[in-house]
Amino acid sequence: MSNTPADRSVASKVTEVATFILGIALLIVVIDGLPLDVFSTESKSFFFAIGAVGIWRYTWWLIQALRSVWYNRRIFPRLRAEADAAGEQGLPPELYVLCTSFRIESEVSFQVYDALVREVADYGVPTTIFASLSDRTDVDVITHVMDDNGWPENIELRYMFQKGDGKRSAMAEVLRAISRRMPAPGALLVSMDGDIRLEPGTLSRSLSFFSVQEDLGALTTNNSAIVTGGDATKEWYDIRYAQRHLVMSSMSVSRRLLVLTGRYSAFRADLATQPGFIELVENDHVDHWRFGTFKFLSGDDKSTWYWLLKNGWRMLYIPDVHVSGFEELPDRKRFFKSTTDLMRRWYGNMLRTSNRAIALGPRPMGLFTWWSLVDQRLSMWTTLIGPTVAILVTLFIRPSFIFAYALWILFTRGIVTLILAWQHGRFSLLWVPLIYYNQVWGALLKTYVSFRFNRQKWSRQGISAGEPNDPVAVKRQRRMGHVLHGFAYGVLLYVLILATGVLQPPDRTSLSILTGGGTTQEQSRVDDRWLSLAIADAPEGGSVQLPAGDFRLDDDLLDALDSLDRPRAGHLLGAAQDTTRLIVTPELARHLRDSRGRPIAEAAACPQPAGCTLELEHHSMRFKDLQIQVETGSSGDAVASVKQQSKENATDV
Repeated sequence: MSNTPADRSVASKVTEVATFILGIALLIVVIDGLPLDVFSTESKSFFFAIGAVGIWRYTWWLIQALRSVWYNRRIFPRLRAEADAAGEQGLPPELYVLCTSFRIESEVSFQVYDALVREVADYGVPTTIFASLSDRTDVDVITHVMDDNGWPENIELRYMFQKGDGKRSAMAEVLRAISRRMPAPGALLVSMDGDIRLEPGTLSRSLSFFSVQEDLGALTTNNSAIVTGGDATKEWYDIRYAQRHLVMSSMSVSRRLLVLTGRYSAFRADLATQPGFIELVENDHVDHWRFGTFKFLSGDDKSTWYWLLKNGWRMLYIPDVHVSGFEELPDRKRFFKSTTDLMRRWYGNMLRTSNRAIALGPRPMGLFTWWSLVDQRLSMWTTLIGPTVAILVTLFIRPSFIFAYALWILFTRGIVTLILAWQHGRFSLLWVPLIYYNQVWGALLKTYVSFRFNRQKWSRQGISAGEPNDPVAVKRQRRMGHVLHGFAYGVLLYVLILATGVLQPPDRTSLSILTGGGTTQEQSRVDDRWLSLAIADAPEGGSVQLPAGDFRLDDDLLDALDSLDRPRAGHLLGAAQDTTRLIVTPELARHLRDSRGRPIAEAAACPQPAGCTLELEHHSMRFKDLQIQVETGSSGDAVASVKQQSKENATDV
């Protein structure tokens, strides 16, 4: 039975209804502006941006989702039954609790310690609580809690005041204090933050797994959020916890995790008190070719995870046990800035540790866990391919492609939201835009941090670290980070530009036109191409406006229009104040009729309102305010110099 809290924060019904109405309106706009042929298999840009990369990314995500279901429905119930069957024999001889607090509100601290003391008292095991504090008022709060609970006999309370230089040193001091007490064999350590409330049954339903799995080094549990903030903030935290639940469950199939969350994790005490473990928590650092040696400021949960991973210990996620975090953005009124600061810190912790974990190879962790670490490095770049290609194609090839991409986002993120909701136990429409925000903006932040991961900042404690003391060296490092980041994204952008056809190596036709030596046939191909695209992108039944000048067209235009499911434009308009002339081949002229419905043999005027008609197999189009001249053998050279005046400015009406 799960201990899911009833007071987790979610968006109001008013917000959900408003989001639903806005979503329906957006869907109507997208479908109305969607070209019918945009999903054609011949569309290379669409397949590259959405098809190939999307298949890869969503296949990997689907594998994670299926593994998550397998773990929660098949593997974990068996593990739960084994742990529950241990009964009192599964209790550890001693329990140590490390709880670190830094400037936590008294109301929150009271709830945290009250729930902790009640849990420890119910658990019944001799327990020492090490309260790592930053303020003397916390002592009064904890004393009040102990008074209310009658000072349980199985609890010993110890206070340790922090230096103010970060969480790592505070944790190391407590771990050394525990090691001096020489924990009994089988003793356990719970490490938790001072803003985490344990739900009833947390200890008994999580710590029992150590007694039945001798190779289990650490475990962590499910999380819920009690959020102070607006509806978007509440759902932002909840969707992150839903995604965390899916990934943690999937990784537990391999008995490994990607992090041992600092909010609440449990360890074997004999492992957590080893000198190498304590040293890594306190002085974890990286030696980098560009940044030199620098210590980690935050990310202690990554350090403890790495130590266990390197030493071959298994880890486990307990999905039916929840702990509740009191969450609040650094600045409640600035959602974007605050979420950016948090993600930048989280991703920095991940990137600072993942390289050395990948360097261990698959042997100590298994192939799936190893590849998951590699995928973290790849996904921050592959995630950017879709939006980058969508922008390129929209700006330079087909403006209407943005509607296809928007529909793809609504469809794929909607499916992802439904799967997450099925596993998480609740659904919110706000998750659809928030998932896309987390993915795309998160990917941009990961690429940014990957070239600057020595820069560290902890907003709550107001401390920063990682950069040299010399201001000149700082400027040099930052400048080089900008250069390398720009170069890396520039390479990706260049590849995507070539792949989508926005920019192609110049062929003989292009070079000939640029040098003024283009032939009539080569110019025809150019006119046919851009005109067919303009016709395809016009509103249904709308018009394409041509500037003044001469335009040569041949039967390639028919082939281009036939390749479309249905041409959208109904009219082709010439310049009203000047002359627009279409010079067509005899093959194309056979499909043209003048204003009286007669075939055009040599030339024809197409005045308003009747105009001329282009007859296609399933569609017809009116030509108005322009002239048509049928090309003959002698006229080809006469029109070789085509007046291409502002063709790029031909606009849809």
